[in-house]
This record gives sequence, structure tokens and C-alpha cells, in this order.
Amino acid sequence: MQNTLPDLRRAHGLSQDGLARAAGVSRQTIISIEKGRYAPNLALAFTLAQIFGTTIESMFTPDPPDAAPHHP
Repeated sequence: MQNTLPDLRRAHGLSQDGLARAAGVSRQTIISIEKGRYAPNLALAFTLAQIFGTTIESMFTPDPPDAAPHHP
């Protein structure tokens, strides 16, 4: 999943730690989301969107279908 979280965070003058505190999660969670290693659950996605005054859809974009692993 691709996301605009790092750009939004910087544009709002927040550190990873500051965003983590505002969202009620660990800094490691924010790092993992920003690097695309972790997709937030719906509740966290809504919290992040609310912090930035935006929508979930504008923050997170699913990977294209051809990027997903194919299973026989």
C-alpha cells in the first residue's frame, strides 16, 4: 500500500514521535506505515485522516493488482 503520510506529516510540522503521540500509537508504528511495511487498521486510518483533516482515500492507495504476488 502506498501512502502520503510522510508528506502530510512534514507539511503539518509533525515529527514521527509527535504524530505517534497524537494518534495514540508508537513511533515504530508510524515508521512502519510510512515505509509501507504496515497497513493501519481502519480505526487508525480514520484517526490519521482526522489529524490531517483529509480522507483515508487521499492518504492511502492500494498497490496495483499486477504488483500483488501471484499464487498458482
